[in-house]
Amino acid sequence: MSTLTTSALSLPAQLRNELREQGFGPHFGTPCGVLAPLYEAMDGGDGVTTIPREDNAVGVAAGAALSGRSPIVLMQNSGFGQSVNAIASLVVPYGIPILFIVSMRGVAPDDTAENEGMGTLTEPICRLLGLPTVHLDSAADAAAVAASLAEQVIVRREPAVLLVAPDAFGWRA
Repeated sequence: MSTLTTSALSLPAQLRNELREQGFGPHFGTPCGVLAPLYEAMDGGDGVTTIPREDNAVGVAAGAALSGRSPIVLMQNSGFGQSVNAIASLVVPYGIPILFIVSMRGVAPDDTAENEGMGTLTEPICRLLGLPTVHLDSAADAAAVAASLAEQVIVRREPAVLLVAPDAFGWRA
């Protein structure tokens, strides 16, 4: 009988498992090509509630957080830009603990012109809002990333953002 080790799993499966072990959930999101492997891993495990607009996902996740849960919202950085008002007027002033997993379209290797603006602006917006960020690339240690995020969101009960590189889960331009 063989045992499947964490390192034998794909990065999306490792990250899903580590986030689950830390106590994150429920999961909300809008589909995104970069995050599709993680979205599928989460949907096949604990489920992901698909919400058509990212700002609505922020509101639903805020409700889950206020009931004592540690929700995750998956979105592309264009949706993060569309959600700035919900985050700035609800999540930040009330310190609602939500983990935002945001794909970083518009940064290498994604050179699509329509994503360049949010690729440039996403991290500065996070800084201006006071949202701590953690970066994830294909070489990331999923356990260390999940532990860092759990310290911020679950232990301190504050929001945080995981910025996912376009090729972290195998996406190609």
